[in-house]
Amino acid sequence: MTSDGGKRPVTVARDGAWAEWAPSGRTAVPFIALLVIVANLVGVGTVVLLLIGVDDGSGGSGRTEVLWTAVAYLVVALPAGAVAGLRRQRSTSRWLMQGRAPTGDEAAQALRLPLDVALIAASIWLVAAVLMSVVAAVLLPEPLVGLRVAVVVTLGGVVTAGVTYLLTARAARAVTARALAAYPPVGALILGVRPRLLLTWALTSGVPMLGVVLLFLDPSNPDGPGQGAVVFLVVVALLVGALATLLTARAVGQPLRDLRRAVQQVGRGDYDVDVLVDDAGEIGLLQEGVNTMVAGLAERERLRDLFGRHVGTSVAQQALRTGVSLGGEERTVAALFVDIEGSTSLVRRTGPEEMVGLLNRFFAVVVDTVEDEGGLVNKFAGDAALCVFGAPTEHPDPAGAALRSARRICDAVAEAGEVDVGVGVACGTVWAGQVGAASRLEYTVIGDPVNEAARLTELAKDRPGRVVASEAAVRGAAPDERAHWLRDVEVELRGRGEPTATWVRRIG
Repeated sequence: MTSDGGKRPVTVARDGAWAEWAPSGRTAVPFIALLVIVANLVGVGTVVLLLIGVDDGSGGSGRTEVLWTAVAYLVVALPAGAVAGLRRQRSTSRWLMQGRAPTGDEAAQALRLPLDVALIAASIWLVAAVLMSVVAAVLLPEPLVGLRVAVVVTLGGVVTAGVTYLLTARAARAVTARALAAYPPVGALILGVRPRLLLTWALTSGVPMLGVVLLFLDPSNPDGPGQGAVVFLVVVALLVGALATLLTARAVGQPLRDLRRAVQQVGRGDYDVDVLVDDAGEIGLLQEGVNTMVAGLAERERLRDLFGRHVGTSVAQQALRTGVSLGGEERTVAALFVDIEGSTSLVRRTGPEEMVGLLNRFFAVVVDTVEDEGGLVNKFAGDAALCVFGAPTEHPDPAGAALRSARRICDAVAEAGEVDVGVGVACGTVWAGQVGAASRLEYTVIGDPVNEAARLTELAKDRPGRVVASEAAVRGAAPDERAHWLRDVEVELRGRGEPTATWVRRIG
């Protein structure tokens, strides 16, 4: 929902679009499969170099066979893993290639993409650890070297699986966003912030420290590891740690920056904002929560705007501040009543549709003028309008503002030349507040000045200036406004039973 009821929300832009690129559509799953293969090849290369760098006292006998076993397994396992991943996510590939929104089950499967890929990678490395440890124990002179190989490959698998998850989660965020757009997160977290931080700790500290400890506790090498092995392990730990920290920081930091920009935009009063939901954890819940909050604020603003259009901005603001209730208060106000002359015959000449357009143009003049003078258009009654100055908010010069509005309205109507009007202005004490029932309220003013202004309107239609004011209204205005008015006759208005001194605007 948007604040204007129809404008599409603008998605919060991210800094560095090229750095935030992610594959989508039919290229997404194959690209991610290729990325996983590359990550595993890097892991394999690291483990091989680490095994070569460790002096096992065998003089090299059997080491070549172990390495060729690793290569042979790699040739078979990596394609098999890629095929397994593609088969596991074939439903994701299907809806991406078809360019449609996913079903609920398909969306849930797509959100598991990083975890599924990491588990497949971990399974491949677990089998490799068992296979290579057995081959090393059989072929190498020192059988305990097989245990070393198993530990090294297992640790390499943990690191590779962890990095694979982080890389896949980053590369698949476009797929994640499309899945969450169809089925927003509701609390079932795939992998939240805490597990990600624990995974980062394992990759940056846990596994490297454990590797160093195991090198020194290796029973097949009582003299301890060589200097090259330790240095190589530290360098690998630093590189992997930097990559894992960077991926985790981006996965957490970028959405938070988007959310900050969105909140700042909303704080400036712009509700046309939509945060991209591309995380299946707590951050995704926060992104969806901000979108829901903004939609609610936009709906509230739209309702307030509609409320203000129906009852007046000042009434709407007072109701929002104090609530709504039956009751009111006495106030000294100036009432302005304006009515179109000969509206019955006019509608017969123009037709109802053209008459509505004419009324809208006329009332636009009335509303703009009254609000510009700090008044309230209290209600429309067919071809007439009741305007109030001094309620519901205080006005420093209600009588003067009403008289100026009357003159401006008459001038604008005369210039347009579409209709003829009569305007009456009166001033005095009224009751102002809500009337009606608890389920349907209306803000109104009730009192003699309102009736007096309506009666003066009938007189005004026969006066050259088309506006008549009561003496109380003119006397209550500031001297510079009184200079525009002349005393007219005394008349007995219908329903009042006493003479009323009237004033008309000075012409020329």
